[in-house]
Amino acid sequence: MVDMNKRLAKESGLAKTIAEIVEPVIEDAGFQLVRVRIIGEEDGVNVQIMAENTTDGTLGIDDCTAISRAISPILEVEDPINNEYRLEVSSPGMSRSLVRPIDFERNAGFDTKIELSNMVDGRKRFRGKLEGFDVETEEVRIFVEVEGFSEPQIIGLDFNNIEEAHLLINDALLKAGKLAQKAREADKNNDAENNGEQND
Repeated sequence: MVDMNKRLAKESGLAKTIAEIVEPVIEDAGFQLVRVRIIGEEDGVNVQIMAENTTDGTLGIDDCTAISRAISPILEVEDPINNEYRLEVSSPGMSRSLVRPIDFERNAGFDTKIELSNMVDGRKRFRGKLEGFDVETEEVRIFVEVEGFSEPQIIGLDFNNIEEAHLLINDALLKAGKLAQKAREADKNNDAENNGEQND
């Protein structure tokens, strides 16, 4: 059966090297890597590490600090970057990349844009509402416009053929984000109250 947490690693060059170095460290710290991006060349580079926790896909400021402290020493030792660099650790954000089967399942119902490595039906780019992930066929299922049909149809795209996939920001995604934020704040308040009661 497919591993729902298997990351579709599409980095290349320096980004791939860094991903291979930091991913096990990030996992040991209790998080999971989403993407590594390298920006800039001449006056130093920005190394962007996007990560998330394994429960709800969020990443707080304290989490970013913890990951940065965990991976900085190993980057210094391995020294994969030839010139000066700035390390940035962040959450994937609202228009997050979808890199694991579980990402497509969790975000079913939201609009996404998918680019394939190899063409399917004469095209590489698909845009539509996610239906989920089929563990039997290892396909991402998405509603797309199909010629000859008045309503969007569900098609399956091979997970391993996906070059890039990310959520599209719209009202539904923004509303879901706000609700999730409120839920997290409520959980924090409950935890604080429970700790206060235990200390009394």
